[in-house]
Amino acid sequence: MRCLKAFGERIAARDPDRQTAEVHIRVALMNRFSALGTAEIVRVT
Repeated sequence: MRCLKAFGERIAARDPDRQTAEVHIRVALMNRFSALGTAEIVRVT
């Protein structure tokens, strides 16, 4: 939840469908940032 709030405390949209889309966009951004920050593990032989 802390990470979700990093993009803003409140949901800006008033329409329920737009609120859902806004939350999905925030979650997609968090997942992308997590993927960028994850180290790639490569086996050395």
